[in-house]
Amino acid sequence: MLIGAHVSPAGGLARAVERGVDRGCRSIQIFNQSPRMWRPTAYGEEDFAAFREAMAASPIDAVLIHAVYLLNCASEDPEIAVKSLTSLTHSLRVGDAIGASAVVLHPGSAKTGHVGEAIERAGGVIREALASSERCPLHLENTAGAGGTLGRSFEELAALIDAAGGQKRLGLCLDSCHLLASGYEIRSAADLAATLEQCDRALGLDRLGSLHLNDSQKPLGSNRDRHANLGAGELGERGCAVFLSEPLFEELPCVLETPGPDRSGPTAEEVALALKLRRRGQATRARSKRGQATRPSSKRASGSKRARGSKRASG
Repeated sequence: MLIGAHVSPAGGLARAVERGVDRGCRSIQIFNQSPRMWRPTAYGEEDFAAFREAMAASPIDAVLIHAVYLLNCASEDPEIAVKSLTSLTHSLRVGDAIGASAVVLHPGSAKTGHVGEAIERAGGVIREALASSERCPLHLENTAGAGGTLGRSFEELAALIDAAGGQKRLGLCLDSCHLLASGYEIRSAADLAATLEQCDRALGLDRLGSLHLNDSQKPLGSNRDRHANLGAGELGERGCAVFLSEPLFEELPCVLETPGPDRSGPTAEEVALALKLRRRGQATRARSKRGQATRPSSKRASGSKRARGSKRASG
């Protein structure tokens, strides 16, 4: 697992790599433009070359670009839809230029309208943005389900991928906080495995390409998107350790988007804590596996009871 953090590219794209290295990251995530403005940042080939050079010289193996939160690909407002398309296309083109693992997108919101129609609108915008870019994958992020946000369930995410054309560049980014808030229990290894089975049935785990690790301020099924620092929320250290040690997540970029102690984002200490929790989760899974290996299976146990009963009956 490539554990890392969301970092700022202020001062130039290459500065984001420096900030990731300072935090001990194996992956980083950036905004490719100001999250509070529609106007795209005008990067040039020199910026892209400097970023690629910095990445090559660093221990960081993956970069994600998060599309800004202003986007609503499902908007009924033609102006917002056009702005969303322009911004998403720009993000994908920057991803092409820097070799990003993916652009991560909140698909949009139905507001008070019909969800099925909103999914079709979002799919059309996404399909057009992909057609206007070359290689960079696009990962749809699951949402907490507040209001009319799309992607609150695996079935909605599958419908969005279908509406966008179902092409191979489309993938999934799973956010731990959003999973819990939208009603998926993931705080034990068994519960997380069951949730991932639901994901596999709905859209296939081959679509899973990236992860966000965030604790949740709000409880299971709250539909509230409120990130907490690792171990300080409803997941707790145990739930975070379960998520970090899931075998199906091996080799995926896993980015922290936590508030941090001073509300300025994840710190080196929190990245180190994530690594510690991953080791703790792996050790717990290993002990559980050893225990299962030494314990008779329920099938064998029931068979033994039947055998003893038969012996008594025949005696």
